[in-house]
Amino acid sequence: MSQGKRVLVTGSAGRIGQAAVQALLDAGHTVTGFDQRPTPHLPESAQVLASLTDGSAITTAARGQDVIIHLAATPDDAHFPRPEPPHDQDNFLDALLPNNIVGTYQVLEAARVGRVPRLVLASTGQVIWDALQHGPWPIPTTVAVSPRYWYACTKVFLEAAGQAYAAAHGLSVLVVRLGWCPRTKQDVDAISKGELWQDTYLSPGDAGRFFQAAVAASTLPPYALVYATSRPRHLSRHGLEPAPRLLGYDPADTWPAGSLPIDG
Repeated sequence: MSQGKRVLVTGSAGRIGQAAVQALLDAGHTVTGFDQRPTPHLPESAQVLASLTDGSAITTAARGQDVIIHLAATPDDAHFPRPEPPHDQDNFLDALLPNNIVGTYQVLEAARVGRVPRLVLASTGQVIWDALQHGPWPIPTTVAVSPRYWYACTKVFLEAAGQAYAAAHGLSVLVVRLGWCPRTKQDVDAISKGELWQDTYLSPGDAGRFFQAAVAASTLPPYALVYATSRPRHLSRHGLEPAPRLLGYDPADTWPAGSLPIDG
């Protein structure tokens, strides 16, 4: 795809969302942000403040777009492992179901109705939890899914739904299993204590480079699944192919480059 695309980014106010927005703007694309919070560096006229459960809002925002990058989601389980009762509440019904399941449905429907040519869906390494923990490494994209818990299950749904829409409706769907891009100081502390997390770290700079490459790629298969991390510090955990071949994505950073957290 050539320069100057119209790109809708859901979850544009988040850590990865802001990195994607900035990289796309720097590359000359026209970006619309979709989030419940304002997105820095985007004018109000280029933002939609709404929930993904609002089908009308996302359908309207998707109209006329060349690419949708779908990042918006509740980012994790409330507790893992779950504690004993009475403190064992999960966040499936109140957060994961509306935001990650219904929200994904609304985005896919908006892309279908709006005939958006390309859809980039953000998944997670948590969908291959057993392989991530135990190897063998590097993990190919063909490994069987083994979701960690409810959050990862919603991303298994996202991957499968994206594949179904690509086959049924002729969308070009790229699913990316993103590495860990820390949002808080607690995230940074956790990554600093584990070689696995340092190897699956994704810097904001590399996140921006990845999504810029995903928009710029001239042709993609109807459905493709890739990993996106920064360069591993110790051991290659995710098989970086086929992202370099399909997108020309080449990470530049290694933990801890770019790891300082931002608010929100």
